[in-house]
Amino acid sequence: MQRKPSRHKAFAPDPDAPQQCCDHPDCDQPAGYRAPRGRDNLRSYYWFCLEHVRQYNANWDYYRGMTPGQIERHLREDTSWQRPSWKMGTPGHDSARASFTLDDLHDPLDILRGHKARPSREAETRRHAPAALREPLAQLNLEWPTTIEVIKTRYRVLARRYHPDANQDDPRAEERFKVIGTAYATLRDHFASSMEQETADAG
Repeated sequence: MQRKPSRHKAFAPDPDAPQQCCDHPDCDQPAGYRAPRGRDNLRSYYWFCLEHVRQYNANWDYYRGMTPGQIERHLREDTSWQRPSWKMGTPGHDSARASFTLDDLHDPLDILRGHKARPSREAETRRHAPAALREPLAQLNLEWPTTIEVIKTRYRVLARRYHPDANQDDPRAEERFKVIGTAYATLRDHFASSMEQETADAG
């Protein structure tokens, strides 16, 4: 009877890890886990032990140092794999580039258009949301007011779409997945806190 190959266990060291010590200062543990060196150097890695790769991942923020406008532009470019796009029927044509306007962009936060442009419906509704929730709502492309059920449904859809296991050839998918998770956690905690307050007031 042929024995089935064992599955790769969670948190198991990378089988391609170099035979070296952890890159964290003063750590002499074997390095078995890789982490990107920076946003612009995603295919060059540090090698850490399990404890220190967890610390590194907990503090990793792909969008650190970027403005809200740069983040939104980056997320929109990710939907076309960082490649330029034009209207159908005029792919890459000079006339298409010449006629391109901000109205051709999907800009839910109206960051690129400025205050003179008419805001999208989503952006308009989010302006009435608590300040701390506006960015998480934008990341999930949700209107305000909303419900925890709607938030959970949108999160499940986006989490499946950007899960690293389903996008192994796209290093940016993992960062988008983390942003989605952070946005969901913020909204979930807000609703949980509101429900606790309502229960306390009723009691």
